[in-house]
Amino acid sequence: MQTTDRTVDIGSTGVPDLGDVAGHWVGADEIAHLPSLRNQQGQAHVNHDLTSLSWVAAPPFTFGYHTGELSVDGVIPAAQQFLWKPWGVLREYRGDGLHLTTDTRMALSQDLLLWRIVATNESSEARTVELAQDLFAMVAHSDVGYGWLYDGPWNHGRHHDFMALERIRATTGGGERHYLLSPAPRRLRLGRPRIPGIQRDEDHGPMLLDDALPAHVSGDTEPEPRVGVAGALRGLQVEGADGEVARWGDEEIVLTPDGETSLDRFVLSAGMKIGFEVQLEAAEQSGTVLTHGNHPDSLQIGVEGGRLWVGITGEREFTDAELTVGDWHHVRVDVEPDHVVLSLAGSEVARTRHWTASRRWAARIEDGTVAFADSQSPARAVYAFFGSSGELRTEGAGGRAAWTCRLEPGQSMSIGITCAYGTDADAVSAQARIAAEGFEATMSASEDGWRRLWASMFTPNNAYFTGHLPTFITKDTGLARTYYMGALQALYQRSTRIRPGEPVFLTGGPRLGPTTTYFWDHSEWSRLYALLEPDGLRSWLLRVLAGPYQDSFGIENLGGGPLGNAYSANDYALFRLIEHYVCITGDLAFLDETTGGTTVLVHLERLGLGWRAKRSAATGGVLADFGDDPWQLLECVPTYTGVVASFNGAYVSSTRSLAGLYRRLGRHEEARAAEAEAGQLAVGLLDLYAGSGRWQVRRPDGTDTIGHCLDFGLVAAALHGELPDRIRREMADFVTDRLLVGGWMRALSPDDPIAAASDRPDHGAAGAFAAWPGVTAYGLARLGCRDRAIALLRDLPSAASGGLWGQAMEIVTTADGQHRARVAERGVATRECIAGAAGAEAVLSALFDINPSFATGGPVSLPAALCVDGVGTLTHLGPVR
Repeated sequence: MQTTDRTVDIGSTGVPDLGDVAGHWVGADEIAHLPSLRNQQGQAHVNHDLTSLSWVAAPPFTFGYHTGELSVDGVIPAAQQFLWKPWGVLREYRGDGLHLTTDTRMALSQDLLLWRIVATNESSEARTVELAQDLFAMVAHSDVGYGWLYDGPWNHGRHHDFMALERIRATTGGGERHYLLSPAPRRLRLGRPRIPGIQRDEDHGPMLLDDALPAHVSGDTEPEPRVGVAGALRGLQVEGADGEVARWGDEEIVLTPDGETSLDRFVLSAGMKIGFEVQLEAAEQSGTVLTHGNHPDSLQIGVEGGRLWVGITGEREFTDAELTVGDWHHVRVDVEPDHVVLSLAGSEVARTRHWTASRRWAARIEDGTVAFADSQSPARAVYAFFGSSGELRTEGAGGRAAWTCRLEPGQSMSIGITCAYGTDADAVSAQARIAAEGFEATMSASEDGWRRLWASMFTPNNAYFTGHLPTFITKDTGLARTYYMGALQALYQRSTRIRPGEPVFLTGGPRLGPTTTYFWDHSEWSRLYALLEPDGLRSWLLRVLAGPYQDSFGIENLGGGPLGNAYSANDYALFRLIEHYVCITGDLAFLDETTGGTTVLVHLERLGLGWRAKRSAATGGVLADFGDDPWQLLECVPTYTGVVASFNGAYVSSTRSLAGLYRRLGRHEEARAAEAEAGQLAVGLLDLYAGSGRWQVRRPDGTDTIGHCLDFGLVAAALHGELPDRIRREMADFVTDRLLVGGWMRALSPDDPIAAASDRPDHGAAGAFAAWPGVTAYGLARLGCRDRAIALLRDLPSAASGGLWGQAMEIVTTADGQHRARVAERGVATRECIAGAAGAEAVLSALFDINPSFATGGPVSLPAALCVDGVGTLTHLGPVR
């Protein structure tokens, strides 16, 4: 495998070798968000050890927990460094004279996982090495449940439990031993629970992201019934490990199937005891009696057919203990770090078990393989081995393969492992065996396949895409790397199975959204999208416009349903995608297509003139007022509501663009009216300028001043031709002086009053979203600061943490006091984000002025090549088809 570093000269001779574009060794102490795997139909995360994978999702298949760790002489070593390439991830460990390297892959366009393990004796003496690989395949099959928060298999059912799975990942590589208990305080509740929906205690409480998530789940599954019981509860008390007792009195608390009693908030900790007496009104009831929080991993106690059960973190243990109607029954739960004990009248009746002791999946040895079957779906999996399978045995719901080898100084041993999954047991077994028998060829085929896809991206009339990207030739290695890494970002997040015949580009992952695209994120690479996959973009737009796009932020592409809450960015995003598709491809007939009960042109007008329905007399009546919900704008900036500069600037652009389209269609009166309205919006927008590069936020109850990159980017793009020179200078200087840092940027100025309450590393002061540097570079170029735009774009590859850019890029301070950026992991940030392609988009738009718009006449005829002094040359630019 080619493992070059960032100093390789790329771009000077055309399309670089794929192995040179991205990926270099990074130490475990340098990286926050570990690398991922993708194969054009699935995604997965590597863990802290040398072999295990979590978050494996290749719809309709998902894996729970993790795939098993590698132990060496009885110890599980942690990976010391990682090397990501599109086709796989290398992990490495050195210690006690032993060098271990593992290569983990998802075979390209196959339901197949691959591992190569190499152990080398680097000492001066012979030694015996014992390697043991745990083998788990908690795989399930489902055609539904793939929201941004998608359902995964647990020992008890299917649901999304982000926090618990991340705690299980943290146990790998010798990390935390226990995963059962959340460190967050949660409310004790009696009666009707609200899981497995919103992972938060309060409907209107803050979404802190460390232990709370919005309910961005798909609507094609019925959640578990959320009912309480009819009866009463008394004598509730919680005793801590230190003996301190919290009581809620001896008065009876009435329980009803639809009722809920909310009590105090506390952390569920080891050694804690929760006790109470409960009385049921009716026999054979089913429902929840008590729950600690509303999260999928919450501790719960309930009854099923009148019999007690206890549940926590994907486990649920049912008992034969039936509660007699009308009698008071004393129930107690003893909480330990790795299990929970349920007692009735002082006697233990149930105990939860470790995830590896699952009763859902069965493992068995079959002719040198280990086969797995899911009892709740038709999913099957088989592990097979290249060469010796070692000593095989099953343990609980998994298996273990062990090898003992004597290695002379300098000698190596190599092990190959395959894991196939599907629904036909015989076919899965055959696939795993064939892949193992031709192991080296199987490994090479994935790398070769990625290289074919890469070369095809830049080849007109290729076999894989309905368009192609231009080749960027330049002596500026930083710009070249930004452009080609942006192209790779799109390729890496492409999926060909979700929509047969229509490639889908996923927004993020792998911890979230294996079938999801956000409208806003797609708009950040709309030129590239229209150039590379025009037919796919056309199809995707028709599907999106047919749905309730005003009320959601994106779509779940497998089921086709809407996802999430409305985004104020939707009008801007979808208008830009339609405009760039039509203007780059010349497909004006697309505007006459009917979808969602009307033509694309009517949708385009609704989007471009969306400000008309958003004006409010309370905020001036001219500019769009986006309401009081911060989750519809920047999510983490509480004061960014009401009238803001950013999307009002976008409306100026879209209204002017519509005026150009109206002129082309002969609708001259409407063109003049749109031009006049755009002018009024522009005047109102300039009135929001607060000086020093910052903009006013206007609400009915007052105003704030904010310094956010989104205001800068969209206003500069829309009004660059009419901003006074002083404002242009102040805006550009604000970006340079307050936002750019560490080869990346902050989204929000750290000296803003709201910065302390906006700590997210995507939209707050802690860092910036993957798209913001590209948006900012475009704005700088529009303001006449192309040199600053080039400098910003040139630096972006340094922030990618040895791979590609993530949703949130956080600014950290090194030991010598310097700032650098890295892909953030905290909260629910995703390891990759399609919006990272905005850097490549900015190379085209900011540096080569490829800015197709209806405002300038509509469809453009792209030349075969473009050359810009000091930047480079684009070749194979046009035509698109």
